[in-house]
Amino acid sequence: MDRTWVFVHLSRQLFRRKIKLVLVKSATHRIARNLLNKDASRMNINSLAQNVPVLDRLLRPKSVAILGASNDPLRISGRPLSYMLRLGFKGRLYPVNNRRTEVQGQSAYPSLADLPESPDVALIALPAEAVAGAVAECAAKGVAAAVIYAAGFAELSESGLNEQKRILDIAKEGNVRLIGPNCIGVLNNHDGFAGTFCTVFSDSVPAPSNLAIVAQSGAYAGHLAHMVRERNMGVGYWVTTGNEADIDVAEVVKWMAERDDVSVIMTYLEGARNGAALANALRIAHERRKAVICMKVGRSAIGGAAAKSHTASMVGSDAVYEALFEQYGVHRANTTEEQIDIAYAALRGIYPPSRKTGILTVSGGFGIQLCDAAERHHLDLTPLPETAGKRLKEINPLGAAANPCDMTASVINDMSQITRTFATMYEYGGYDAIVASLTYLPDSGVVGKKMRDAIAAGTDDYHDRLTVLCMAADVAVMNAYDADGFLVYRESERAIAAIAGLAKLREGFERNISIPEIDHSLARQLPAGALSEATAETVLAGIGIPFLPGRLVTDAEEAVRAAHAIGKAVAMKIISPDIQHKTEIGGVILNLEGEEAVRAAYRTLRERATSRRPAAKIEGISVRPMAGEGIETILGVNRDPMFGPVVMFGLGGVFTELLDDVAFRIAPFDRAEALRMIQGIKGYSLLAGYRNKPAVDIDALADTLVRLSAFAAANDRIESIDLNPILVRAHGVVALDAVLVTR
Repeated sequence: MDRTWVFVHLSRQLFRRKIKLVLVKSATHRIARNLLNKDASRMNINSLAQNVPVLDRLLRPKSVAILGASNDPLRISGRPLSYMLRLGFKGRLYPVNNRRTEVQGQSAYPSLADLPESPDVALIALPAEAVAGAVAECAAKGVAAAVIYAAGFAELSESGLNEQKRILDIAKEGNVRLIGPNCIGVLNNHDGFAGTFCTVFSDSVPAPSNLAIVAQSGAYAGHLAHMVRERNMGVGYWVTTGNEADIDVAEVVKWMAERDDVSVIMTYLEGARNGAALANALRIAHERRKAVICMKVGRSAIGGAAAKSHTASMVGSDAVYEALFEQYGVHRANTTEEQIDIAYAALRGIYPPSRKTGILTVSGGFGIQLCDAAERHHLDLTPLPETAGKRLKEINPLGAAANPCDMTASVINDMSQITRTFATMYEYGGYDAIVASLTYLPDSGVVGKKMRDAIAAGTDDYHDRLTVLCMAADVAVMNAYDADGFLVYRESERAIAAIAGLAKLREGFERNISIPEIDHSLARQLPAGALSEATAETVLAGIGIPFLPGRLVTDAEEAVRAAHAIGKAVAMKIISPDIQHKTEIGGVILNLEGEEAVRAAYRTLRERATSRRPAAKIEGISVRPMAGEGIETILGVNRDPMFGPVVMFGLGGVFTELLDDVAFRIAPFDRAEALRMIQGIKGYSLLAGYRNKPAVDIDALADTLVRLSAFAAANDRIESIDLNPILVRAHGVVALDAVLVTR
């Protein structure tokens, strides 16, 4: 049938809004006619539904339409209906199939227009070429949201991107929100809503829990669902966003963070589409103490390119994402196994108030492994008090009276030793977490059950503490310990990493995050392009960045007079907007004393500029005093396409590139965040006082970072700022060079 263009206006009094339809099949005439004939009672129901937030209607729907619903439960278009029937979805199901009157035992409808109501969500299980028409039908029917499974859009080609944009335009005209395309759907396990064809749910769906999962990659989300089911974790909400033509990960994370039935959020992110929205979502999660464990891929250049190809999303600098996660207390996982491990631990809801950890083993070798891992993960293995050591010796003369405590194999003969040792470690050691390596003993048919009972008795009064057990045991045995309230891992490293992960999340929760308002008084009218150092210095000095006093001179005798006024050794350098990196052409000469040295330096600098950068505009030569003692640092700003101005800090001079030891934060930020930024670099000990050397003025450095972040946030034309080096002294800081580039 030929396609036609139809433009339909429906009565405002009837619908309380206008719906505009574009590019649909000629059947739209019938759709519009049917809509106009709907009775008033159904309109009242639809009006009430429109007052419900869209993501609630999408993820907690009362009515679901399946466009292209198949009678075969094994087909992509048949799985969603099959899953919801199996899960006992309490809402209303509307299979749409123009070739059948019944689908999987449910009454089917020839078109969306024939449904007795406007459903909350439509699952579009149709090929890519039919999606635009289906979305137009959703708009005509007043559907709140649609899930698009089909691939072949922005992730594939430029023409696919254009078609995706066209579909989004149709959806926006009809107030339809979209998930996808190129996604495998959504799941609300609390209500039995399975708007997905993911095959991982074919055999069984994990039990409902306070875990929520949102991923840009459907395959990764399916893999996580499989792993959480194996780990007996359960899942409450599971969302794949695919190409994110409309609804993105940030919007879903925000929705999850605001729900009381979510305590842990696992995310898979290839690139943010809206940096500000993602930051806001993570801020809300932080405020509501929701643990966010993120797998952000694309660290490498090749990985970043692959991520962009996969999701057609903007992939920002990985360092910026690292800064974002650090600012908002997000745990960034390096592996899927780590992501599962930390989420599994966080679901228990016990966040140790300190890193003070006790270690128990039945083997000295495993105790050493645990100690090594604890040091790597910065856990506090505080020794046992002397009184506790004496008590342990009374309990088990063959065991170790220390932390770690090796109970030895003697516990096999007297399981009460395990009970009393756990209780003593908690009561007298004051540990907020204890990790115990039990090797294969829990799996033993001879002592396994006795050991489980002994551990339960020893920890019965300490359910507010974190007890983590390492064992090589059958899944059923591990699940039994898990049901008793213990965290169970197979490997020592994973157990220790989980404790450290919980400690990091707790430290993030306790940190007050205060994002300053943009200070518009710092806005400046800035010239376009690269500014000369003299101009950049004038601008930055105006916001409180301190510089050395000096003069800009245009002849040798003026340079001599300037040096004479300074009265000590001087530094001279070329000033030009066209020569940003002066050292590359020998444009800086240091430690100059005496008139002849100054004259010669002036001539040399001019000659070098003329011969090496003949087209450069030379404003003059700067004459300044030598800076003196201090530690060189670098402060910088770069405008990220997703997150806006990002501030960098690190050790300056040769250390910047040699050590790659820098920290980033999204601007603006407050003084507390600036201090965390400074303390977060590996070279912080040099600033704090190293090997009896005095500490430098870290407070002044933090204040300078705050000023720079506020200035960058207030001026959206700034492309980059480079203050390298900034010399940090015993009292105060001073900038020795400045580069400022505007868009």
